[in-house]
Amino acid sequence: MNNPDTICAIATAQGGAIGLIRVSGPDAIAFTDRIFTPVGSSVPLTQRKPYTLTFGHIKNAKGEIIDEVLISVFRAPHSYTGEDSTEISCHGSPYILQQVMQLLIANGCRAAGPGEYTQRAFLNGKMDLSQAEAVADLIASTSEATHRLAMNQMRGAFSQELSKLRDQLLHLTSLMELELDFSDHEELEFADRTELKAIASQIETLIARLTDSFSTGNAIKNGIPVAIIGETNAGKSTLLNALVGEERAIVSDIHGTTRDVIEDTINLGGATFRFIDTAGIRNTTDTIEALGIERSFQAIRKADIVLWVIDRTEAEKQIAALSDKVLPLCEGKTLILVLNKSDLTSSQLSIVNCQLPINKTVSLSAKCKEGIDQLQSLLIEAAHLPAISSSDIIVTNVRHYESLTHALEAIRRVQEGLSTGLSGDLISQDLRECIFHLSDIVGEVTTDEVLGNIFKHFCIGK
Repeated sequence: MNNPDTICAIATAQGGAIGLIRVSGPDAIAFTDRIFTPVGSSVPLTQRKPYTLTFGHIKNAKGEIIDEVLISVFRAPHSYTGEDSTEISCHGSPYILQQVMQLLIANGCRAAGPGEYTQRAFLNGKMDLSQAEAVADLIASTSEATHRLAMNQMRGAFSQELSKLRDQLLHLTSLMELELDFSDHEELEFADRTELKAIASQIETLIARLTDSFSTGNAIKNGIPVAIIGETNAGKSTLLNALVGEERAIVSDIHGTTRDVIEDTINLGGATFRFIDTAGIRNTTDTIEALGIERSFQAIRKADIVLWVIDRTEAEKQIAALSDKVLPLCEGKTLILVLNKSDLTSSQLSIVNCQLPINKTVSLSAKCKEGIDQLQSLLIEAAHLPAISSSDIIVTNVRHYESLTHALEAIRRVQEGLSTGLSGDLISQDLRECIFHLSDIVGEVTTDEVLGNIFKHFCIGK
């Protein structure tokens, strides 16, 4: 791809001691040279070797020094974008950075859009689309697991797995289509159905493994959803504040204070948990509160872990009131019974007598922050997240998951067609569809609309 525009953008967040401006495009070095005066040398940037640093001054149109800087030079195709590029390291003053940006634009550059550098890297063949998307995931990583998965994908492990699948599919397709080319010679059979079934079965297993990994990948990337439920004034909001370590939710003695879901995340044991504080469940005639309670039930349905917070001082009453509503929604989920307000009573409770299928039980005081460590340990145990190694391939991207799901449906139709003796041309069509969906992941068949939707979510400067 040859892009005539030369773009520039601030690539670092405000507030740091150093600010970095990236310039990329056919005239990147020449445009940077126009505003730069090297110190101790008269050799312009345009004549300097790649991968070199040059110290000097950025000067405005009046010849006044804006800043002392270091400039890195990269020449196509050996740069992040595959184009001629420079990186200007300035002091981190927002005023200085804006002055340098204005000078670059006045001398021919255009301000870059979100993700435009990575988009150019993709279009110039420096990375495929799944690797490009991993760049955004790497920037957004908040835990060791998300960092490791993003780095693994950015280095091409997922792409290599897809390449192996495509090679197998192409071999299968070639056997089928070769047979079709000689369909008038009934005595010739290039595609042994037993071999084809075996290959298709192997491909299905691999695609299914990748598809199944999305539930784990989504939990690692977006956080394990944990719904905090219970009656009004059981201490749900106080518990949320104690878990996240700040006053995230309003705490009041007035019943029905929380009328909508409140979310926050924390990192425990290398995993991210997304806590959802819900409206207290009770019978009410307040329309707004009733909507909040309905959202509480929706939160339970979406959660992997449910924390049922119960006021210990009236535990039997609350359990009896909500069991019929809560327990059916918790089937297949990890339900943790949180007996709150242990500072107000020392009476012993028999959970067995309550006949609840409770996976875990913890007694604590959210107000006094007593027993929170024990609850955190139970959450880590309930997460069931596998240890992530640098070689693991786990799908975390919804777009990839959707493409893999379509590919899996196609390869299963291939297997069904082979088992029922379906016409070879119809089987070939399903094979080509499977290849199409796998190719869509790495960007070989992706439309401009899809590309625009992907890169608009990147930060400017990347």
